[in-house]
Amino acid sequence: MIKHLFGAAVFAATLCFGAGQSVAQDVTLTSRDGSIQVSGALTSFDGEFYRIETEYGQLVLDGQGVVCAGPGCPDLEAYVAEFTLSGDPKLGRLLIPALLESYADRRGLAVTRIVEGADAFRLILRDENAGRDVARIEVRQNSTAEGFADLVTGEADITMAARPVRGDEVTLGQTAGLGDLSDPGRSRVVALDAVIPVVALGNPVTSMQVEDLGAILSGAVTEWPGEQGSVVLHGLENGTGPRQAVQDGLLASLGLTLSDDMRRHNSDAEVADAVAQDVNALAVVGLSERGNALPVTLRGGCGIPLPATRHSLKTGDYPFTAPMFLYLPERRLPLFAREFLRYLRSPAAQLVIRRAGFVDQSREEIGIANQGLRLANAIGIAGGDVPLDQVQGLLADLGDARRLTTTFRFEGGQSRLEPQSAGNVISLARDLESGLYDDQELIFVGFSDGEGGWEVNKRLSQTRAEAVREAVRTAALTADPSRLRLSVAGYGEALPIACDDTDWGKRVNRRVEVWVRDLR
Repeated sequence: MIKHLFGAAVFAATLCFGAGQSVAQDVTLTSRDGSIQVSGALTSFDGEFYRIETEYGQLVLDGQGVVCAGPGCPDLEAYVAEFTLSGDPKLGRLLIPALLESYADRRGLAVTRIVEGADAFRLILRDENAGRDVARIEVRQNSTAEGFADLVTGEADITMAARPVRGDEVTLGQTAGLGDLSDPGRSRVVALDAVIPVVALGNPVTSMQVEDLGAILSGAVTEWPGEQGSVVLHGLENGTGPRQAVQDGLLASLGLTLSDDMRRHNSDAEVADAVAQDVNALAVVGLSERGNALPVTLRGGCGIPLPATRHSLKTGDYPFTAPMFLYLPERRLPLFAREFLRYLRSPAAQLVIRRAGFVDQSREEIGIANQGLRLANAIGIAGGDVPLDQVQGLLADLGDARRLTTTFRFEGGQSRLEPQSAGNVISLARDLESGLYDDQELIFVGFSDGEGGWEVNKRLSQTRAEAVREAVRTAALTADPSRLRLSVAGYGEALPIACDDTDWGKRVNRRVEVWVRDLR
């Protein structure tokens, strides 16, 4: 029974709801002022919102705005948030538990770990003062693919992924009612890793071209240069982690397939340890777990080096950066889970991410004096397709500014932003709303690859910069435009990150950077 018209502050106009407590008992919910009353069967409660079935259909109500009466009413003090994360072992084994424990500590909660098998455990977060559990969280360590499968079948609430969602997984998710998992709002980038080649101390190879690495990993080349001997490949037992990223990224761009002739291990750490003990060994592992193995610096065909550093991962300038994702269904998760997801963007969480061996997403500034390699590349190509005065103009325009590590890139060079870049739009917009860049100018600086004429590329790069600026401006709903300046510039192919002779090199070069300078 409904005794009054619905108040917008009380009733949420959404049917997206989590798997909270499914009670299906009669309740009556009354607004705090007594003017509105709804009766029906309570189907779930997530610690914040009620969902009830009424004769008028399904309604979702904000628990702070109503009082519950009836046999189906939950005990608000005894409510326990329960949810499951499933997917990549690198996230499930170390990073997610560390973040959950850090978040629990900030809330004054005790954490107990209960092992439920070789690849699963449960964390119990308890308020000792109140004598009750606050959250029970299951973590399953399997693979990114299995994490998506668990999400589709309802066995998990969040997928831990070491790669972006694939087309077939998007289709299955839509069929299962999870929404469009490829939508930027359905994922969070938790941390950054990278795929890097590693060798043992004593191996004379310290750098190699990307194409040469691809030839070795595919099995087309089996010998080290000179008389060093045969290459011994090491890799993971199944198609997870770096193996998957190498096939999807590096080898796919070269039209190659990863060789099956390799020595198998169960984790990146085991792979790195095995490589470190064999001077003829080679593997690709995650930067976060290279252990005692030595990284090999990659180069493009034109000789531009591609170092995997903290800054190059944050900017996406290293072409084989591997963002670590959490994918969320289009339904409401328990309040505790939503608060934990918000915590992941905090400075405290970024510190935990760094301590766990990953690259965090805190924004950094890079002065032009610390960009010598990029400037050397720019000067090296000037005078050909790129007029020297354009490079000189770039240096004059940006000489007193600093580059932010926030960078935007597009899928396949199209208008759709990559998942990591789409998250950057929201992150930068929130900082604008908070006033972080008041009294400063943010310059959205577009760059292109070298295909086509200079003037065309310059216009194209500026158009993309304008599109990104507009996306950020639109997302920053409460930012005060009078307190900062948002400008754009386009420089075509004047400042290459990588060589233009491959698809992956062109993708890296097509970008929109963000630079900042003080207005006062």
